Amino acid sequence: MNVLGKPTRSIWVEADGWSVGVIDQTRLPHHFATARLTTADDAARAISSMLVRGAPLIGATAAYGVCLALRQDASDGALERALALLGSARPTAVNLRWALDELRRAVAPLPPPEREAAAYRRAAALCDEDVAINHAIGEHGLALLQAAWARRGREGRLNVLTHCNAGWLATVDWGTALAPIYLAHDAGIPVHVWVDETRPRNQGASLTAWELGQHGVPHTVIADNVGGHLMQHGLVDLCIVGTDRTTARGDVANKIGTYLKALAAKDNEVPFYVALPSPTIDWTLQDGVREIPIEQRDGAELCDVTGRLSSGELGTVRITPPDSPAANYAFDVTPARLVTALITERGVCAASPEGLLSLFPERAVA
Repeated sequence: MNVLGKPTRSIWVEADGWSVGVIDQTRLPHHFATARLTTADDAARAISSMLVRGAPLIGATAAYGVCLALRQDASDGALERALALLGSARPTAVNLRWALDELRRAVAPLPPPEREAAAYRRAAALCDEDVAINHAIGEHGLALLQAAWARRGREGRLNVLTHCNAGWLATVDWGTALAPIYLAHDAGIPVHVWVDETRPRNQGASLTAWELGQHGVPHTVIADNVGGHLMQHGLVDLCIVGTDRTTARGDVANKIGTYLKALAAKDNEVPFYVALPSPTIDWTLQDGVREIPIEQRDGAELCDVTGRLSSGELGTVRITPPDSPAANYAFDVTPARLVTALITERGVCAASPEGLLSLFPERAVA
């Protein structure tokens, strides 16, 4: 995707051939800045502080974190310490565990002198695979947008509602939920996106709106509670969101507030799609509500807001009483019954065990 007209990925190896560059997403949309990661500790902090975020990008960052660890010490003990450190950075996104398992398989059987190079090769391959997966998701999702546009008689604008950020900033490139939107826009469909602000960290208002603006996609930022009203008045043609973990039966964990949008969509007969790369599927889980761990983050994210002051400087202000406690649940689970369909790199399927297995038959238990 483009930043100021320049093709850009969200993570890369720097010119020195070993350190890792990422976009500092905590500074968007007011400043575009990058950060250089040189150790596994740097990678873990980038993940836990949400300097990088989004399930696929978390996985990619963790993979390069293993590379950085092995560059310093390629012993068995160092490898296990790095895997444990990075694996504990955030609990909900299954891509983190998946990427670390991929790196373990790639390097553990090798003698220590060969591990660093093998790790960099596998991490780079994971990033390229993510780009290909997300573009394929975009192609399959584009067909759904084209069908919705046809149902409108190809008149007016096609209104899509999304929640949080599931664009290229959440992945290596293209994004998941936003990939079909980018392709639809490029194909000439007059798509317009309702962008949920996505409290408490405002990833929609700060990241999705910034992304769409960079690509020239028409959009409007709305408060999180506006979506149901828009659906009641026929102003939403479909919803597309991403997911950080999807169970084998099609339950999806996504940014807090997604469940409420799915309920509103169901009540108003608005299609509700979830775009997901296959590494986001946790085939070991069935009941998302009871089995997916839900991250609880620092209450300051809820009580404090950072933005540009009238002076032009950035500042952080408190918006709650100083003594009020805060509960900051980062994700919720949308049951499969509320999901119209899942959009994967292999195609579109029902949010059900049968639907997922129709696209991933190799996952069937004999």
